[in-house]
Amino acid sequence: MTSNRATVCLTFDFDAISIWIGPYAATSPSMISRGEFGVVGVERILRLLDHHGLPATFFVTGHTADTYPDAVRAIAAAGHEIGHHGYLHENPAALDPGQERAVLLRGFEALDRAAGVRPVGYRSPAWDNSPRTVELLLEHGFSYESSLMGKDYEPYWCRVGDVIQADGPYLFGPEVDLVELPVSWMLDDFPHFEYIRLANRLSPGLSAASKVEEIWRDEFDYMYRDTPGGVLTLTMHPQVIGRGHRMLMLERVVDHVAGHDGVRFATLATVAEEFRAAHPRPGS
Repeated sequence: MTSNRATVCLTFDFDAISIWIGPYAATSPSMISRGEFGVVGVERILRLLDHHGLPATFFVTGHTADTYPDAVRAIAAAGHEIGHHGYLHENPAALDPGQERAVLLRGFEALDRAAGVRPVGYRSPAWDNSPRTVELLLEHGFSYESSLMGKDYEPYWCRVGDVIQADGPYLFGPEVDLVELPVSWMLDDFPHFEYIRLANRLSPGLSAASKVEEIWRDEFDYMYRDTPGGVLTLTMHPQVIGRGHRMLMLERVVDHVAGHDGVRFATLATVAEEFRAAHPRPGS
């Protein structure tokens, strides 16, 4: 892809209130206020990125863009990439084809209203895609998506037409013109930190930042040693990482990464375009 020894992508899912009133169906002002804190987190994150001169990618729900347009404009004004993240943090796997298309278009419209941006990257809420998602993203001109986990440190081409067989091998469909920038729950702050108690779910969260720092540093160190040219994608949420002690942890992780020779920080859009240039898709 490039001559860099390693690339680190700092990505932030700016869900704000949408995740609480969408998938969690919250009506409690207390639960909803957890999403409000995301705006505080964005302010802190932008200061950190500016201080270190780092680019980042923010995946923003349409509901967040409609509710907090000033914060979304601030992200764009700082030069960071803005990606598509649904409208009300809907899980595409739970939508019918018409609903999935409508959500995608509604998200486009909200991001355009707030900041005049047309995203080239998509991240699915809950990291779930429907069997139709990739084709829909291709139809609407996306360059990449970042929701799958088939690799850890290497981008790859998405596929369509996979066939699931319970009585035979899994059948892989053809690769298509959409770059996958893989993710991992280990490299996501939400399951480590966020406490959620619902009638049908208990996520204890509330891990010590030192535990997460150890995991993230070791993932980077392994990649740096064993996967030259690898890409490490960290997924964070302003309402989660934006808490004071976690911001200190993020600063330490940034300093650790930056202390290695040949390492750069980049947006996902940059990595996707470099992958395209270096890896012509078979049959293209």
